[in-house]
Amino acid sequence: MTDSPLQVLLEFDARSQRDHDQPAAFLHRRDRKFALSCEQQGQTPDARLWLDHMARLSGPGSQPSVAETTRRLWRRINTGFTIAGVLLGVLTMLGLLFYDGGQRINITVFLAFVLLQLLLALFTTVQSMAGWQPWRWLVRRVTPRGSTGVANRLNPVLMARAAHLGGLGFALSGLLTLLVMVVVQDLAFGWSTTLETSAPGYHQLVLALAAPWSWLWPAAVPDLALVEATRFFRAGSGASTIDPQRWGQWWRFVTMLWLTWVLLPRCLLTLVSMALLRRRARQLLAGHPGMHALMYRMETPTLDTGSQHNDAQDMPDTGTRTTVQPLPDSNILLCWAGAGEPELPDTLTGEATRKLRAGGRASLAEDRAALVQIADWLEQEDPARAVIVVTRSWEPPTGELQDFLNAARQSWPSGTRVALVPLSLDTRREPEAHQLRQWLRFADRVGEDFVGVSAPRLEWRDPFTEQGDLA
Repeated sequence: MTDSPLQVLLEFDARSQRDHDQPAAFLHRRDRKFALSCEQQGQTPDARLWLDHMARLSGPGSQPSVAETTRRLWRRINTGFTIAGVLLGVLTMLGLLFYDGGQRINITVFLAFVLLQLLLALFTTVQSMAGWQPWRWLVRRVTPRGSTGVANRLNPVLMARAAHLGGLGFALSGLLTLLVMVVVQDLAFGWSTTLETSAPGYHQLVLALAAPWSWLWPAAVPDLALVEATRFFRAGSGASTIDPQRWGQWWRFVTMLWLTWVLLPRCLLTLVSMALLRRRARQLLAGHPGMHALMYRMETPTLDTGSQHNDAQDMPDTGTRTTVQPLPDSNILLCWAGAGEPELPDTLTGEATRKLRAGGRASLAEDRAALVQIADWLEQEDPARAVIVVTRSWEPPTGELQDFLNAARQSWPSGTRVALVPLSLDTRREPEAHQLRQWLRFADRVGEDFVGVSAPRLEWRDPFTEQGDLA
């Protein structure tokens, strides 16, 4: 996962959209388990870690993600704007520097064009900050129809970045074209205007524009004598009395003018547009409804209440099986969340018993390792295809255990059975009836074809027959 805030936002929004079809209880257990795992590892859970965790759970997909698809789309848009800007920059500079030997290249036209470019660059930044979309018609053409989501709220800053990249290509290619034309042609610059402008006044304007580089390259600042000598008029004669070399001395000023007032502003505003995009993406991620729901699920513990309904007025479900199954003949024993400490009953252990631990203080990596190890044992050595899972009867079933069993159903061989053995505080005594009832209800919810509740002895007194109907 990249650290780009835009990438994180798009991936998170796509995950949130998919989670709408999942039950709330499942989402709560999944995200609470992730938060507990981060706490064990000393990490602070955030959107990036959560997305990495979800990617590991989902595995690599054959289809590109929504964030990758959107990034490719805008990469094509940025590339198109950049290429168009480069071509227009070359053609525009060739037009501005067109010289057939019978006229002068007017510096005043250059000043006006530079001012236009600067205004366009500033306008692009302002419109992105204001949220206005002058390129809406283009976005509708290139984006898929019916596309919704948080990405649409980023269109103003995304298009501003594309426009700035195009402007940056325009400015850079224009500067390179100018330098090439200076080398391969003998250009004649001058200045003229219809307005009644004196040479000293025009020189003051030139000095103001050249102030940023006057200390760096003094030769690129025209003096008053050059301004007075290179003024031309439409019907004026006397150009032949001017030293021909004076007409070409403006190229330094023109080069620095384009570099300072066209190329550098575009570079800075392009960086500003990227910073605005990252800031906007962070704001949208922080205010995303799915982020608030995720933080609530990670901070709130999960409890099994026994109710399968979402309405608080519904009574908990009590229609569960009331019999305990015999303990299978299996030598694979899994202690869940510290069950069996400090010791296990003698009826559960033997010389051939292979014990593993998972859940509780165990990390996700340790849980996955236990799943893989048991799968190998079941495939190679265990003909019974059964696993005994020891739990604490006084603790309610957790969502983490259900997720673990769901993962086991997918990774263990077909036909494998799981026997849940809830132990009481005193392993020599049987669990209370109300404690067994919650585990029976849990096994029924996970799937009686895969999970059942057993006892540490083959002959088990059914507590429900003695205490009657507990419903």
